[in-house]
Amino acid sequence: MTATTNRRWLALTVVAAAFFMGVLDSTSVFTALPSIADDLDFSAAGIQWVVTAYGVTVGGLMLFGGRLADLLGRRRVFMAAVAVFAAASLLCGLAWSAELLIAARTLQGVGAAVLTPAGLSLLMTVFPEGPDRHRALGVWGGLGGVGATAGLLLGGLLTDGLGWSWIFFVNVPVCVLVLVLSPVLLPESRDRDVPRRFDLAGAVTVTAALALFVYTMFDAAESGRPTARTALLLAGALALGALFVRIEARAPAPLVPLRIFRSRTLVGGNLVVLVAGIAVDGMLILVTLYAQQVLGFTALQFGSAVAVMTVASIGSVVLSQHVVTKAGFGPVALGGMVVLGISLLLLSRVSADGSFASDLLAGLLVFGLGMGGAFVSSQIAALAGVAESESGLASGLEETSFTIGSTLGVATLTSVAVARADDLAAGGADPLTALTAGAQTGFLVAAGFTVLGAVAAVALLWRRRTPEATTTAPRRTPSAA
Repeated sequence: MTATTNRRWLALTVVAAAFFMGVLDSTSVFTALPSIADDLDFSAAGIQWVVTAYGVTVGGLMLFGGRLADLLGRRRVFMAAVAVFAAASLLCGLAWSAELLIAARTLQGVGAAVLTPAGLSLLMTVFPEGPDRHRALGVWGGLGGVGATAGLLLGGLLTDGLGWSWIFFVNVPVCVLVLVLSPVLLPESRDRDVPRRFDLAGAVTVTAALALFVYTMFDAAESGRPTARTALLLAGALALGALFVRIEARAPAPLVPLRIFRSRTLVGGNLVVLVAGIAVDGMLILVTLYAQQVLGFTALQFGSAVAVMTVASIGSVVLSQHVVTKAGFGPVALGGMVVLGISLLLLSRVSADGSFASDLLAGLLVFGLGMGGAFVSSQIAALAGVAESESGLASGLEETSFTIGSTLGVATLTSVAVARADDLAAGGADPLTALTAGAQTGFLVAAGFTVLGAVAAVALLWRRRTPEATTTAPRRTPSAA
């Protein structure tokens, strides 16, 4: 292994560490919500804003953050975002009021929304097209899945052992280390040919559209059933989205050049990422409700239980990195979606008097195997052949697709499960039986979504050429900024 290769993998370690912190914080807070509510006197409705403020900000700013990295310099933007995330994490841990914690979580979301696509675009700069990039993106995608489940376990351990503040404090030393190492290991890159004019109208419109959409999904999940309010919010988000497309079609220097969607692999990769987001976060919320409300698991017990899925996903990521290089995006993406569908069908067999071993173990194990294949193949496809000058944009699109999918999955599957449970409860069914039936229905709907992902994999990602033979867009030499 050459010095250059070693340096690349060290760069991956630095960037991935910051990304992992952001992913952990998206789920570790779930286990701490009861303690936070007690300490800071949150209302039952208000405590949800600890989650919502972070999710809405991340979802709204991810695309903007990716393009900002292309325009201003990827390392510069990445380091600024890490600094914001660190400061916000410290403020979260020190928060003495509900209002301050929500404000700090919003600021933390800003940091995560920008550092994620900026970091991913740095990897595309450091690793040239080929097997090493596939491995690096596989590690990145694997960390996303592992971090989401590991956050549940870490949140329980820290909250029970040291207090909820430490789920935020633990970010600070990691971020400081990242800031120290970044100037040494990460190259600065920005394409001098990219117009420095900023598409303000496009940035404001797409940020508002995405933030409103994510908020709508949170609102739908909280209400449990479709409401007129949800419909109005969704209509507003779609109207803003349509306005954004119109603005981009006419802008001289658009935030998102619409020509980028001519790439079948980019579109297909993003669609599979979106479906994977629906399946992963939708499944997690259903399993959480079933394990805690039906089986009686504590948050720490549940976090420990899902570790089996984390281990399986790590193995799947390692294998998928190699297979996608040999077989191409389509077969691996299709395989991942099929395995996810099978796992969800297994989970749909949960029972009201079941146990972890009989009702969850097999489904979670198989889900972890499918998750690795689906994420690795789709993420590599979504970023394959993208010009370096637009790597931040492509990274932002891919991360936004996952965010939209995850919020859509939580909202849709929660609504389906609650509606089914309420209908049975109204008919006199036992509460545990009703809750279980709701989870069963949700798992079946999630399995249906994986069919859409499989169709996208075959229609858009299946081709004869392997990833090494992919014809890439002309790459410009990055200029030091």
